[in-house]
Amino acid sequence: MVCACIDIGSNTTRLLVADVHDGRLAALAQRRTFTRLGSEIRRDGQIGATKAAEVVAIVSEYLAEAHGLGARSPRVIGTAAMRAAANRDDVLDLLERATGVRPDVLDGEQEARLAFLGASKTLRDPPDTKIAVVDVGGGSSEVAVGTVADGMEWSVSLPIGSSALADTHCRCDPVSEHELVEMRAHAERVFDGLRAPEAEQAIAVGGSATSLCRLVGPVLDVQSMRVALAKLCEHSAAEVARRFDLDPQRVLLLPAGLVVLEAAAMRVGCPLRIGEGGVREGVCLQIAAI
Repeated sequence: MVCACIDIGSNTTRLLVADVHDGRLAALAQRRTFTRLGSEIRRDGQIGATKAAEVVAIVSEYLAEAHGLGARSPRVIGTAAMRAAANRDDVLDLLERATGVRPDVLDGEQEARLAFLGASKTLRDPPDTKIAVVDVGGGSSEVAVGTVADGMEWSVSLPIGSSALADTHCRCDPVSEHELVEMRAHAERVFDGLRAPEAEQAIAVGGSATSLCRLVGPVLDVQSMRVALAKLCEHSAAEVARRFDLDPQRVLLLPAGLVVLEAAAMRVGCPLRIGEGGVREGVCLQIAAI
């Protein structure tokens, strides 16, 4: 079954089209456009007309591509940025009129559940023990714990993400030591008191995690995160982007994303393995199961 998800996030709007068979996904198309909705909402409290029109054009293009690949009922979702926008309903109405599809705005628990589903069901060697899934987005971060067989058992959604943290603290390129200290203190305050259930493994998903894989490989432990931070602090975003074939806009957000991943790793108590699936994969699996 060909399924599709368009994810209107705080940093990017993304498309995944996948062929789902017997619970396994094969990606047919993946697209991404930086829209930075979260930054506009933090500045103005709402999504302006120009930005809304940009999102409508992107979603329309992605829906056409999904239909062209055979997806019958693509699902469009919104996450932290849409949750926070004062004019959310107006933007949803605009999207529905333009595309015929009304986006579903996920709450934190729904986002965590889909991230857990997508991350756990795409593991190459799924364990029988409990796993934690850490999804660091642009405007929020979700931590979920459960098993592959039984799904998510516990979750929390926290008001911190790469874009939110970078917009608040980062002005230098590369990031300064002072900015890092401020971001770590901010993350510590948000994560303070979080006690996640014990897990044997932890999986990291989201744009920051997948981008960091190019810098240091598939595991984010204390040493690899230290190495990644050194690379990000030694060179400009443009230079890091060139060396590691990343989008410069993503690289500007990576120090903040790394700080959130560091804080999350401390709370779950084990290194983070970078996953192959997240919210969009979870949506496609959910569609196929209906």
